[in-house]
Amino acid sequence: MIPPTRPDALPGLVAGALATRTGTCWVGIDGLGAAGKTTLAARVAAALPGAVVVHVDDFARPGLRGWEQDRFRRSVLEPLLAGRPARYQRRDLDTDLLLGETEVPVGVPVVVEGVAATDVRVGVPWDLTVWLEVPEAVRHARILARDSPAWLERWRTDWWPSEQAYVAEQRPAERADVVVWSADELPP
Repeated sequence: MIPPTRPDALPGLVAGALATRTGTCWVGIDGLGAAGKTTLAARVAAALPGAVVVHVDDFARPGLRGWEQDRFRRSVLEPLLAGRPARYQRRDLDTDLLLGETEVPVGVPVVVEGVAATDVRVGVPWDLTVWLEVPEAVRHARILARDSPAWLERWRTDWWPSEQAYVAEQRPAERADVVVWSADELPP
């Protein structure tokens, strides 16, 4: 395990860790809702030439606790492991419709980000996994600031219980190669 670090140090750390890797490599950025995973994934991808970010939210469904892991496996993981480009459709959480196709080429870094992104049941051969640790009060304040009242109800009924079950069951912070703490929460 790499010592805990701050968000601004992660892109360079990941680039260094993957510098000698060739072919498709896998980076998982996991954490609870509103921890900043999407922002951090974009920064990590910018430090990795050719990297593509795949968002777990593109595989979420209204009313489904968790995400469509089987669809991710079939459309992203299996093709890339077989040496073929991956193609998948993003799901719109408001309409539950599948949207335009996204392609992931073979041989590039793939950054998968989202709640339960590193779920062991998916079977991704991770090169590096990250757990983003942010205090609950900070995450909840972000959710209240960005999401509608209808979405807040979904947080209460679907997503928070799902997150809690995932953390209790799989202990992703303990499995992660590196834990990233928000800037003012880095442990001594």
